[in-house]
Amino acid sequence: MGKLGKVVLTICQMMWTRDVTAILRDSRTVIRGMRDFEQRSFTELNLLAGAVRGELPKLARATLCALITINVHARDIISEMVKKQVSELLSFDWQKQLRYYWNMKVDNCVVCMSIAVYTYGYEYLGACPRLVITPLTDRCYLCLMGALQLDLGGAPVGPAGTGKTETTKDLAKALAI
Repeated sequence: MGKLGKVVLTICQMMWTRDVTAILRDSRTVIRGMRDFEQRSFTELNLLAGAVRGELPKLARATLCALITINVHARDIISEMVKKQVSELLSFDWQKQLRYYWNMKVDNCVVCMSIAVYTYGYEYLGACPRLVITPLTDRCYLCLMGALQLDLGGAPVGPAGTGKTETTKDLAKALAI
């Protein structure tokens, strides 16, 4: 299940992006659609939590735990978008999210955040846990993705022990590089 776990995480994120994009495209029912999607997110997380409490091989448990971490953040994004009544694809509240798309022109997965577009790396990094993503983590990702888009390096600055290295490593996991 090793490499399969990475595929599961990536496909899950692509499907989440596809679903939210479809809701935002339907301007007639976007607010109701976002509320329904929020409820669906809660239900799916409860199902995943139930699955991870059962007997599972170590690798499957690691994959499910990473999937839960990513889906909790996705649910939080949707809840915030519902609260702010985000209803457009070009809203910055949507554009600032890490979004996974399958680009048919290049026949490849691309990861977008704001105006930054990065080709997914497909590097297998093991079935390791993902960092819990907070609003500060999102802001760091936004800056680092902008730097990658411009072929620059990112150099997070701050006091020791605040998660700069872990955040940078987690973005690398998200991009599979």
